[in-house]
Amino acid sequence: MKLLRIPILFCILCLFLLTGCLPNKKLTVAATGILLEGVAKSAFKQSDLKLVREGIPAYLMLMDGMIESVPDNDQLLITAAQTYSSFASTFMEETDPEYAKLLYRRARNYSLRSLELRGIKSPAESLFDDFKESVKGCNSKDVPYLFWAATSWGNWIKLNLDSMEALAELPRVELMMKKVLELDEGFYYGGPHIFMGIWFASWPKDAGGDLKKAQKHFQRALEIGQGKFLMTYVYYANFYARQAPDKDLFVSTLQKVLDTPADIAPEVTLLNTVARKKAADLLSRKEEFIEFE
Repeated sequence: MKLLRIPILFCILCLFLLTGCLPNKKLTVAATGILLEGVAKSAFKQSDLKLVREGIPAYLMLMDGMIESVPDNDQLLITAAQTYSSFASTFMEETDPEYAKLLYRRARNYSLRSLELRGIKSPAESLFDDFKESVKGCNSKDVPYLFWAATSWGNWIKLNLDSMEALAELPRVELMMKKVLELDEGFYYGGPHIFMGIWFASWPKDAGGDLKKAQKHFQRALEIGQGKFLMTYVYYANFYARQAPDKDLFVSTLQKVLDTPADIAPEVTLLNTVARKKAADLLSRKEEFIEFE
């Protein structure tokens, strides 16, 4: 039986229980959270993208209900932020950017609430100096919160570049990810380095972009991931090699993805499957990129 196919009836039952039929909501959330953790682990081990695409919405609905019942659980909030952001980036951003924007907004809001519970007051509205001081005081236990908050927040900004209000929040995102880099550079297969690689490669030089720094971050992420997290190669090719421009690096890096089985690291089979799909698509369109003409 595939765990990801959570019946809608089951979700409704869990939500019903969480709204007050059991005497201890927090205990119920904790118990259900163990189940959700199992579902999440099962999802990331899947190679069937259609199965995950159809199953995740029910999972998200259940998480929303749990948060509404117990709104002060920072772990639940950041897990929801991670799931919403991952679902949007994996399945929605390219096919339905407007819907992805809504998903990213939900992820952003959940992550901001988790940061407040971790002691960072009004992360989006406070004076930047106050925010900076709060982030400065974070420790290794805060790494998952800072990382997924920066990721969720950054993804939301990425789809709202026409908003001056959204752009004004970018320094906060950068500050959080740099703190993660300082505390644990290896978190999530070198995720902080991947983020900073994309960051430096995405901006023009006069706006802080730096391809040399981007390359160093990507290469460090590849070292940390030991070739098991294939999305790193895709980002390296798409954000650095295209901008360099280095067609040979672009092709060889993406070919490396196609030559590597998705289940080389079972816990990220899903993301590796997505990486292989993206690599094949980028290679099929390599001559379209103006950088290579």
